[in-house]
Amino acid sequence: QVQLVESGGGLVQPGGSLRLSCAASGIMFSIYTMGWYRQAPGKERELVATKTKTGSTNYADSVKGRFTISRDNAKNTVYLQMNSLKPEDTAVYYCRAWLSVSANYWGQGTQVTVSS
Repeated sequence: QVQLVESGGGLVQPGGSLRLSCAASGIMFSIYTMGWYRQAPGKERELVATKTKTGSTNYADSVKGRFTISRDNAKNTVYLQMNSLKPEDTAVYYCRAWLSVSANYWGQGTQVTVSS
């Protein structure tokens, strides 16, 4: 079955960095658009960044210049490098693999807390 397993979350001080990883199994990883989304308490889930199979990227305005999405098709893994973290980046971060309406998968999420 399809599994997306996120890791790398944790507690970090404002201005710090974290790198999230999402290891995928059960899918032909290289043909999927991979993305990171986040959900803060009391808010809707929102897009953070996506990277298509051809390498095109898309970022939320709030993270442009601070976050970088990358993927390693040989390792079936997508990453999110987060720099200059702010308290408002605190959320549960989810990995998503999307190919079509019927081939749309989510990870279980990893908590990121930015606080001094």
